[in-house]
Amino acid sequence: MVDDIKTPRQERALKILSGEEAVNKVDDGLFTVRSQTGIGQYRIEYENGNWKCNCPDYIKRGGQCKHILATRYYLEIQQETTEGIQTDKIPLTYGQAWTAYNQAQTQEIELFDQLLMELVSTIPEPEQKMGRPRIPLPDQVFCAVMKTYSQLSSRRAHSLFNKALEREQITYAPHFNAVSKTLLKEEITPILHDLIRQSALPFVYIENDFAVDSTGFRCSTFGAYCQEKHNNKRQHNWLKAHICSGVKTNIVADVVVTDGEAGDSPQFDGLVRRTSKGFDINEVSADLAYSSRANHNTITELGGQAYIPFKSNATGKSRGSLSWYKAYHYFQLHREEFDAHYHKRSNVESTIGAIKRKFGETLKSKNQIAQENELLCKILAYNITVLIHEMFESGITPEFLTLKS
Repeated sequence: MVDDIKTPRQERALKILSGEEAVNKVDDGLFTVRSQTGIGQYRIEYENGNWKCNCPDYIKRGGQCKHILATRYYLEIQQETTEGIQTDKIPLTYGQAWTAYNQAQTQEIELFDQLLMELVSTIPEPEQKMGRPRIPLPDQVFCAVMKTYSQLSSRRAHSLFNKALEREQITYAPHFNAVSKTLLKEEITPILHDLIRQSALPFVYIENDFAVDSTGFRCSTFGAYCQEKHNNKRQHNWLKAHICSGVKTNIVADVVVTDGEAGDSPQFDGLVRRTSKGFDINEVSADLAYSSRANHNTITELGGQAYIPFKSNATGKSRGSLSWYKAYHYFQLHREEFDAHYHKRSNVESTIGAIKRKFGETLKSKNQIAQENELLCKILAYNITVLIHEMFESGITPEFLTLKS
């Protein structure tokens, strides 16, 4: 309840609430609050009676900042009745937001094209000094991702390119074979990686905890080694996607694609370091495959806490890693508390399951470069669908920010 005599922070909190969609509920105990200027958002967390905000005022001073006050006023709306002032409390937990889900699903195709167009518009067009005019690079990437999203063949997807041209989302509708040629280009790979990271940046005020894991995608080509060496029946080749995803929205913040036999742990450092360029990392959870002193050191260096279980033969000897020493004894002495944090790792499995259910776990391309680019297109398409859902459920504004230098 707001007192009759208000402090300056209370007045500023009420001013924030006077705007439209000032407070949005993201998850149980998690909210986003628009800044008083209306530019940007701040993340509010509520757990066990404690409130936290990531605004500079709270970080420096602590206590009840104007964004926490605005959230609390939002949760306790005062109403004047004949019986006096009554408070209608909004619960901190809630069920499935079916209205938001239905809106996102029914408008996904239309919004997907618009958001994809905004993303590819950030791709710089390389200078062409000679030769026939080529298809603009943003148009090439747009059509490649659209074809992957539709899960249609190149010929059947061509009608989608013509419709995109009519809506002025691309400047040229390429021949259906052009998409396959685009996926064959090595220079497309870093562009797709960058677009995936950009597509995750609108979640910068929501995601601070991340989970890392890997999964395989089956190729349409076959490996001959086992057949020749061991006289086995032919087996499909595999590519492995190493993913770092947020645990609140399951957005993919970064990904590495390797061959199917590559180890998991060596990819951990690069994944979380690149994620830290766009996000403030609080926690990172991963399974036993990532248990190493180097990985614990990386998370500590980035200012976060690693929740990675220890193998049965592991010891608490630091061997130069204080992070390993502290994490090992915390794991041994506070197992229940550790497991509560480690449970967040299940969200990356949900992310992997969602990608495969929606876009399939088989890669249609024959060439290895094209297979990697096709897989990156799947993940980019998935990120855009997550963004569309959160636009309705969490009030996310799809503004693609820039990475930290």
